[in-house]
Amino acid sequence: MMQKHYDVVVLGRSIGALTAAALLARRDFTVLVLGQGAPPPSYTALGHRMHRRAFTFLGATTPTWRRIIAELAQSQTWKRRVVVAEPMLQALASNLRFEISTDPRLFERETKREFGELVRVVNELYEDLARVNAVADDVFDRDALWPPGTFWERRETNRLARNLPYVHAEPDADLLSEFPRGHFYRRLVRASVLFATHFSSLPPPFAVARLHGAWSRGLLQLPLAEAELEDFLVERIHMHGGKCELFARASQVVTKRGQAAGVVIDADEHPTGAEFILTDLDGEGLAALAGGQAIHQRALREWPRITSTVGRFVASVVVKTRGLPEPLAPETMFFPVPTSTPRPLAVHVQRHELDAERSLLVGELLLRDHGALALGDARAFVLKAILDELPFLAEHVVAVDSPYDGLPVWDLSNGSRKEVDRLSLGLSRIEPMQRQLEVDPPGFLGLAGEPIRGPIERTLLVGRSVLPGLGQEGELLAAWGAARIVLRSDGKKARMRRDMWTKVEFG
Repeated sequence: MMQKHYDVVVLGRSIGALTAAALLARRDFTVLVLGQGAPPPSYTALGHRMHRRAFTFLGATTPTWRRIIAELAQSQTWKRRVVVAEPMLQALASNLRFEISTDPRLFERETKREFGELVRVVNELYEDLARVNAVADDVFDRDALWPPGTFWERRETNRLARNLPYVHAEPDADLLSEFPRGHFYRRLVRASVLFATHFSSLPPPFAVARLHGAWSRGLLQLPLAEAELEDFLVERIHMHGGKCELFARASQVVTKRGQAAGVVIDADEHPTGAEFILTDLDGEGLAALAGGQAIHQRALREWPRITSTVGRFVASVVVKTRGLPEPLAPETMFFPVPTSTPRPLAVHVQRHELDAERSLLVGELLLRDHGALALGDARAFVLKAILDELPFLAEHVVAVDSPYDGLPVWDLSNGSRKEVDRLSLGLSRIEPMQRQLEVDPPGFLGLAGEPIRGPIERTLLVGRSVLPGLGQEGELLAAWGAARIVLRSDGKKARMRRDMWTKVEFG
């Protein structure tokens, strides 16, 4: 017996899940969000704020996010929250320092200094990226479903997609064909794309252009990173009457007459009813919650296989701010010196201010399950990659930790390393890493994974597995598409939405 009922129950606290929930709450649906056991973006160890994930909001400049912000009536508030990153991206390697600046003159000067013989080639690359992204912005600004599902959705989306550059190119087409083999710029572009996509290998050429372009089109930052974006979306959900229980979880999806009908929340005696269930889980995880019940035959026949052999390893390094060189950018790619032993491609490092005296460096690398670098050595590798390029920083390191390697927190505040057990600090011994994905067979345009419509009727997917090739933009497109499907299922609300005067934002 259902004692509580919502129009929509959302499982998860990712960008896609919270964005879809905020949109539906704004559109007058009753919404309940359950965090589903996902930990918050940051945590505290030894009195320092540390991050579970490196978070660069590359989706902030996309047309989909602009539409979302406009619908939530938050355009001006959002502008006051974000800060323009300058430079947008920095690369540090042995005897090399290169910056991609918002100022074209500074960027040209940097290019001449480090890659004088390739100034023309670099300029042509970014001219091409500007062309690709201008077309893509126009396409993604249309209200279509990505990836499409029904006949009419495929017809609508395919008509738009045929305008996208490179979507019909060979999967291994080289956008950097003018650059010499082995050139550093190839490493830089490859690293920026791999850290931006949710695929474990390079996505198709269009996504390569889109994702590297996202690093160089005006990068926006939130002072508190992912936690601030989460707070912003949760605030919007509450403002429009939704309910968020980020530390609650559903232990079961209830099905009735072949479709999802609600969820059983831990510690509740009775199920909670729902017209739709949205989740950032993949299809297999959703099916497991339903106990394998009510999975439709098409999903049993055609559902893509999602696997992973690469995880995102993250280590937080707290340092004294006075030890950091002032030119260190908010977003930096560190390229360790190549050795005979294969090493991770690069270390992505973000710089955050904790207070007047302390700063946080969040280092991220893509770690293969059975690669040359073992999980237990990854923290030391990240720290070494940073200190090799910033050697004077070594005496200013205060603490180092990662939730993913099972090692104690390193306390270096007194000059020597003291290991502090994580359990004594109220932290988990070890947490699972966020995974990069492999999809078989490849989905729509090679960018997609699973459909938005889940394997059970009345379920919708809004997580990283829907459009992994496009990274965060894919999550936003999935959220917008799921909200559109729910809206169109309710004729009265859809008519009200069409009649709204959308040229003016209302708070």
